[in-house]
Amino acid sequence: MGLVSYEDDYAAWALANARMIRSGRISELDLEHLAEELESMGKKSQRELVSRLTILLMHLLKWKMQPNLRNNSWKATIRHQRYEIQDLLEESPSLLSGLEHFLDKAYERARVEAATETGLADTAFPARCEWKPSDVLSQDFWPE
Repeated sequence: MGLVSYEDDYAAWALANARMIRSGRISELDLEHLAEELESMGKKSQRELVSRLTILLMHLLKWKMQPNLRNNSWKATIRHQRYEIQDLLEESPSLLSGLEHFLDKAYERARVEAATETGLADTAFPARCEWKPSDVLSQDFWPE
């Protein structure tokens, strides 16, 4: 198989570069695009963490603000997101160093989404996250 273009067939390009790495043909690698892909992989993990934190925080806000509507579906979503975040942080422990930043970013989104889902005003929710990252991620934490 000849050199496969990154632009023409991403999947074939990726497989071809993986084969070249495994066979030690380092000089034939598409280094520029490989560097871009590696950077993208790191950013993808950050985006996934923010996304999962957003879902988790939104449900924690709903749990706190609407105690009479609490249900097993919310509880399951909260537990599931905590497990998935734990797995993600175990796979990429470097994300822990930015956890507070990611939590702040996710909270801004979660606040708006929780307001939309509950029908409450944005101002009904605290402007900043009042919970510590360790609380948010703890399976034993349920805001009252």
